[in-house]
Amino acid sequence: MANPASPAKREGGGGLRVFGVAHVVAIGCLIAAYAVDRMHGLTVALLLGVLEVAVSFDNAIVNATVLARMSQYWQRLFLTVGIVVAAIGMRLLVPLAIVSAGAKISPLHAISLAYSNPERYHGVLLSAQPAIAAFGGAFLLMIFLGFVFQERDELWIGWIERPLLRIGKLPQAGEILVLLFAVIAAATVSRDIALKVVVGAVAGLGSFLLVNGTGKVIAEQADADGASRPRATVTGRKAFFLFCYLELLDATFSFDSVMGAFSVTLDIALITIGLAIGAAYIRALTVYVVRRGTLEQYRYLEHGAYYAIGMLAVLLMVEVWRDVPDVLTAGAGAALIIAAVASSLAARKRQERAERREADSDRPDAQVHAGPGHHHRSELEHQREGDHPAA
Repeated sequence: MANPASPAKREGGGGLRVFGVAHVVAIGCLIAAYAVDRMHGLTVALLLGVLEVAVSFDNAIVNATVLARMSQYWQRLFLTVGIVVAAIGMRLLVPLAIVSAGAKISPLHAISLAYSNPERYHGVLLSAQPAIAAFGGAFLLMIFLGFVFQERDELWIGWIERPLLRIGKLPQAGEILVLLFAVIAAATVSRDIALKVVVGAVAGLGSFLLVNGTGKVIAEQADADGASRPRATVTGRKAFFLFCYLELLDATFSFDSVMGAFSVTLDIALITIGLAIGAAYIRALTVYVVRRGTLEQYRYLEHGAYYAIGMLAVLLMVEVWRDVPDVLTAGAGAALIIAAVASSLAARKRQERAERREADSDRPDAQVHAGPGHHHRSELEHQREGDHPAA
């Protein structure tokens, strides 16, 4: 009888299958990009795919903490149907909706504007940027604060997390911070955007409270019968709500890449196609992280991802007043993830050394050698070794 495949082989095959979906999406998108604008379209789509991956890399780690609570069926939906939702929804319909509301025109007229007058289309999006930044900053800040306000067994950067834990004991501390940001922004930005910024911040806070409240209900129901039903097996309606939560997270994370894409091209079709390539690989990476158990192997990786969320929230809030380069947004998130991985590896090595020392101290021969007669015993052993025929 043939031996079953080793875990490593199974993981490798799973990885190929997971990223195979992303490869298929990428090939289809590149063919579409070539059809739109030949080699120029192909080049632009590749650049935008790389931009999306760079800006949203930390998104994969954060999404993995939620996706790990879902069954493999819903993980597959996240990787397949979810890519369509991400590409058509956030990267096409949301910009069109923003232009439609900002220019007070119909969605069909917004589509027409995207092709007939892309400069004006981009201008309307830029005029909505402060409100978008306020929404995304408020939403992501609440996610970060929700993480650092919770008591946990292990801290990563204690001098930051301990004070935040104390602040988190105050009632509605996160909501107060977001509203304080809204008040300060409204008092310091120009009058023509002050209301937009306040509405954006309040909408971001309200969206978080809605999806977070739903998520808590789902989590409590999922854990209701204890170890017999772990979070990783959430299915049905509960998994559907988690799926919607993941899509909203993806939409929030994608604000920067959508806006940054207009610095590469004004062609809305190429923007949608290029960012869809990046979204496919980010989602494949999310599923891969869950199935490889990477979050368990690197103890501070989740911390690093949430710190990256906090950094992105701050940068989005800064964008209410001034533009922040995309390279800074991507670089800050990547640096925090790399630092978290390095800290995890160092902590693992320290733990392994401590376990070896403990194991050595528990050995009977180590206790004998450590006793008062250690030197005398060694001398007797040397004498016996001298009498041994092989000496």
